[in-house]
Amino acid sequence: MTDFEKKSEVRGVQSIEIGARLLKALCEEQAPMMLKDLSQIAGFAPAQAHAYLVSYRKIGLVEKDEDTGKYQLGPFALQYGIGAMQATDSMKLATDLAYDLSERTALNVAIVVWGSFGPTVVMLKESGKQFNMSTRPGAVYSMTGTASGRVFSAFLPESIVKEALDREKREGPNSGRVGRHYYMSKAEIEQIRIQNWATVIDPPVPGISAYAAPVFDHTRQIVMAITIIGLDYFLEPKAQDVFVPELLKTAQSLSRQLGYT
Repeated sequence: MTDFEKKSEVRGVQSIEIGARLLKALCEEQAPMMLKDLSQIAGFAPAQAHAYLVSYRKIGLVEKDEDTGKYQLGPFALQYGIGAMQATDSMKLATDLAYDLSERTALNVAIVVWGSFGPTVVMLKESGKQFNMSTRPGAVYSMTGTASGRVFSAFLPESIVKEALDREKREGPNSGRVGRHYYMSKAEIEQIRIQNWATVIDPPVPGISAYAAPVFDHTRQIVMAITIIGLDYFLEPKAQDVFVPELLKTAQSLSRQLGYT
């Protein structure tokens, strides 16, 4: 970075930063808005907001419905968003956040995606402060006997889940999957959806606990699960107060970066 770039990084263009509050409000509200409502949410006087909106309309970032007088994001905003999504490397983002989560919690962290045979480990970060994982990338998890599998059972379309569960039951205990098959009630599935995380009472390895949270993309579909794994005596006493909130924060941050609202 040149000296000029360093100085520009510090100085910036304040009017752009201020005006971005209007675009942020439109993104978060996800609905056309009247000028008075939009300016109030963004913290502007209506006249000041209008001046920004005039410029945004000229470049296509914002458009106005002349019949209702409401503003919404324009075609250039859509192109901008699509370009950002196409340039996003979701696995790199996930890996970086997983490493950070492992450092913050001193827990092992796995990234699990939906593969041809079910929930499949694609990345594993060992903290060095827990235990050496015997599970490696490529391992396939049980849909009901692991925290990661339960997250997919709760958030994938029901038809896909049913097919996967039927296949898992046909395979039997010698399938090579991590975790045993268990019956999951509708109440259990609904509870996972409400709390946005899952765990398993009878884990595949005694003395080892795991909690998993879903990651969604811009289509609101689950694309992966982030799973924290640790020794019972270390993880369980602080699971609800410390570790699960950190897990959720990471999963939600990644979802936002993948366009989920």
